[in-house]
Amino acid sequence: MRVLSGIQPTGRFHWGNYFGAIRQYIQLQTEDAAFYFIANLHALTTVRDPQVLRQNTQEAAIDLLALGLDPDHAVLFAQSDVPEVCELTWLLMTGTPLGLLERCHAYKDKKARGLPADAGLFTYPVLMAADILAYDSDTVPVGEDQGQHIEVCRDIAASFNHHFGEVFVMPRAKILHTAAKVPGTDGEKMSKSYHNTLEVFEDPRAQRKKIMRIKTDSRPVDQPKDPDTDHLYQLFSLVGTDQQKEELAESYRRGGFGYGDVKKLLADAAEAYFQPSRQRREQLAAEPDRIHQILGDGAATARKKAAEVLRRAQQACGIR
Repeated sequence: MRVLSGIQPTGRFHWGNYFGAIRQYIQLQTEDAAFYFIANLHALTTVRDPQVLRQNTQEAAIDLLALGLDPDHAVLFAQSDVPEVCELTWLLMTGTPLGLLERCHAYKDKKARGLPADAGLFTYPVLMAADILAYDSDTVPVGEDQGQHIEVCRDIAASFNHHFGEVFVMPRAKILHTAAKVPGTDGEKMSKSYHNTLEVFEDPRAQRKKIMRIKTDSRPVDQPKDPDTDHLYQLFSLVGTDQQKEELAESYRRGGFGYGDVKKLLADAAEAYFQPSRQRREQLAAEPDRIHQILGDGAATARKKAAEVLRRAQQACGIR
């Protein structure tokens, strides 16, 4: 199994990013091969401040390493450090139907809301296809709402293979169902767009204050409640131990407790859960040269593989 996934450096990672995706990436890193990249080229469609993008890319690398990504098992690199992917994007673009891109969710949604959509957003799925195909990836972990991207990639690869022979490995999506189940502080899906996030490496005191302000319903203290439908409990279930979750679930069913008590338990459990990663992050942040070395080594490995695939595609279509 050759795993590939990327994550955009558009801001600090929140619980939705971690529990919905990053944790599973780390679990998959011991497969035959795993390529994980920081998608700074994709981020250019929304981040237009060069200093912010540089900083976010560096911070994303530190965060991933602190959360357990091991460069001895997985290849970690910045997307822009593999220019072969951009060359491959053009080869794929020449055979990608316009209608296929017009049906993609990100473009359709932005147009439907009357927002400006540039060519970068419109052709985003082709760059994403090149990201996947450049490393002969056969497994791409994604959230349920991103499955379309893999289908588009398969369509683009199939079209190229039809015209020029079996050049590309056909990838398949590995759907991460948890990605749709991380509620934000308002009960909706956790997202930067909704301003309802709990950041992974947020100062514990600031996060505690944010947790204490989480909206809850107005049911009486003594009324039994269903833990499975309560977003406070859903958040707690991500960071609490099995015993803590069982005890709290029983309290919900029994009644006789206040949401304030649950919020305190949630803040305590979150601080304990992320404390080891927070300590690793402090150590990594103090070693910028080490981070640059890891990204440089990862880019060298990624470029070697991408160059091989690009050469194969160039030869197939007659430009090499």
